[in-house]
Amino acid sequence: MSELSPQRRELRMSDADRERVVQHLNAAVGEGRITLAEFEERVAGVLAARTFGEVEPYVADLPQVVPPVREVIELKSMASDLKRTGRWTVPRRIIVRNSAGSVKLDFTEALITHPIVEIHLEVLAGTTVLVMPPGASVDASDVHTMAGSLKVRHQIGEQGGGAHFVVTGRQRMGDLVVRHQYQFWRWRW
Repeated sequence: MSELSPQRRELRMSDADRERVVQHLNAAVGEGRITLAEFEERVAGVLAARTFGEVEPYVADLPQVVPPVREVIELKSMASDLKRTGRWTVPRRIIVRNSAGSVKLDFTEALITHPIVEIHLEVLAGTTVLVMPPGASVDASDVHTMAGSLKVRHQIGEQGGGAHFVVTGRQRMGDLVVRHQYQFWRWRW
């Protein structure tokens, strides 16, 4: 968590986010990195925290669990939906091949380790939705659309400081929608 962007530090944490941090602290006490007294003190601080920045001091001296990041992944599907949501590791390049189904790549909770993420689309007869994390910027000017449209919503990249996404390829007989996460009270989509 020590490499959080300023925008990420100010974001409010969900209960699920706090639970992940508590699990990380639990693993640290199990490995002998912190004492039980430190664990109790840190958990109390994490549970009282409102933002990611407030949690940072409680885990700053612990090693971060980072799964290995692949350079390229290819996501393929035919006549079905293709989704990536929640906590997932984003490679430097994503190739999406989908026919007769919708695609949704939600980057709001994803672990993004590269400053530039390339997404190449080969989508036929389906809508593609890319949900950007806070502060992300997007260049989708090299996407060829046929019998569909390109919709960029919520002024992506206005805050700056986040990852930059470069979207290329073909979106045929369906829309490409690039947006931030929608939120209404406690619901997010």
